[in-house]
Amino acid sequence: MTESEVFLQQLVTGFSNGMIIALIALGYTMVYGIVELINFAHGDLFMLGAFLALTLVGVACGGNPEQYSSFGIAGVLLLLLVVPIFCGALNWLIDRFAYRPLRSGPRLAPLVSALGVSFVLLNIGLFWGAMPLQIFGQSGAAAAPKSFPELISAGNLLSAGAIIISMRDLLVFIVTVPLLIGLTYLVKKTRLGTAMRAVAQDPTAAQLMGIDVDRVISATFVLGGVLAGVASVIYSVYNNTIHFQMGFRTGIDAFSAAVLGGIGNLPGAVLGGVLIGIIRSMSDQYISSSWTNIVVFSILIGVLLFRPSGLLGAHVREKV
Repeated sequence: MTESEVFLQQLVTGFSNGMIIALIALGYTMVYGIVELINFAHGDLFMLGAFLALTLVGVACGGNPEQYSSFGIAGVLLLLLVVPIFCGALNWLIDRFAYRPLRSGPRLAPLVSALGVSFVLLNIGLFWGAMPLQIFGQSGAAAAPKSFPELISAGNLLSAGAIIISMRDLLVFIVTVPLLIGLTYLVKKTRLGTAMRAVAQDPTAAQLMGIDVDRVISATFVLGGVLAGVASVIYSVYNNTIHFQMGFRTGIDAFSAAVLGGIGNLPGAVLGGVLIGIIRSMSDQYISSSWTNIVVFSILIGVLLFRPSGLLGAHVREKV
């Protein structure tokens, strides 16, 4: 491959991974925009979605590797239906029992609760990984990475040229772009979106206007969980490897994307996710994968020094 082809290939890979990061970042930024809570458990929710997807593939195929190829696109669509529902419901439960009782307390209390929930979900993933399922490999190796079957071909769709654009890259684009457009429409044009924006601006005034604030916040957590569920399926199909600590690494990237683009800003989360995906891909290729985290966070710090509110974030006075 020529230098230009290598560059374009890394651009494609970075864009695809960046769109997955953007889906997770939207969950962070929506929750923070409404209740000003950094939901540290969001990345681990994404991890559990990936484990559920792998479990469903194993059960549906009876643990027979020869059946994985028959799971195909129809199976992926099924995963995109079941896993987001699971993640949305779990996120609702987390909000209902771990966050809602603490909303009237000190601002530090929900943050500590979020850290606690993160560790709980992390350990659930560890126990889940020890289940005696053939698709998980040998039972007892709970912490070992799990291979996700190749449900969609990684073959090149282009008939000529060295640049590879596979059906997986196409899947990322086909699934994420309509979701992002639909989410933007929901927030900008629907009654629920109007209620979300009202609660984000002033919860007390919104409640005085007859808006059920707790219901709006719960709906926000459900939407964030659904986005994490979709991202977990796309990530698993695209990268073919999952593990119980993947939520921490991917969650850090997604939260960084939300901050880089402007926390609380939906287009900013998408922009930040794509930028971090591309920066990671380029650093892996042209510098070294061992330096990638340093490069990403150095750029993040540099941007925030000159633009503390993020690339698309608006500077607002903090309410006291």
